[in-house]
Amino acid sequence: MKINISRHQIYILLLSLFLFLFVLAFSFGLLIPEGKEYRVKRIEMKKAEQEHDKYQNFNDKTEARLKDLQSKNRNIIAAYERAFDAERFKKEHKKDFTSLTLSKLKRTKDKKEFAVYEVNTTSHISSPKNFYNFLESLNKGDWIIGVNFPIKFVRDGEMINSSFTMKVYCNNKDNNSTASKSSAK
Repeated sequence: MKINISRHQIYILLLSLFLFLFVLAFSFGLLIPEGKEYRVKRIEMKKAEQEHDKYQNFNDKTEARLKDLQSKNRNIIAAYERAFDAERFKKEHKKDFTSLTLSKLKRTKDKKEFAVYEVNTTSHISSPKNFYNFLESLNKGDWIIGVNFPIKFVRDGEMINSSFTMKVYCNNKDNNSTASKSSAK
């Protein structure tokens, strides 16, 4: 039996064999290494996404806590932004005192975020209860004020003379800072 193979069939057979070898070389030389690299990058991407999600959750919780604290402490934040006005302070608190005298604002120290002013206060009160009412009203007031010790009480007949120092904390962009700098010149 004689096998009859034409030249055209040999040409197609060789071309098929060449294409088969080319596909194998292309697969093992290029596609498989790229596939491995793709899997490695996909795993790295999943880790990066997990880390991003973790930080995003932390950011969301922190932002929610910030909003909550801002809403709860709105008055304190507003008091921090307000400049201290001695005349307004006297008007608001003269009901607690028979007479109230404030010395000029003196800038004591600056922090990066806020300025601290020292105010020397002398007053006449009819009873210590008035002074404690004053301290309570400071906590609910329009400024962040700390009363420093010692507080001196001296009996003068029916009245009590008191003197103490208050520290007023304001935003560093405070209006008083220019006034105190110009008064220092």
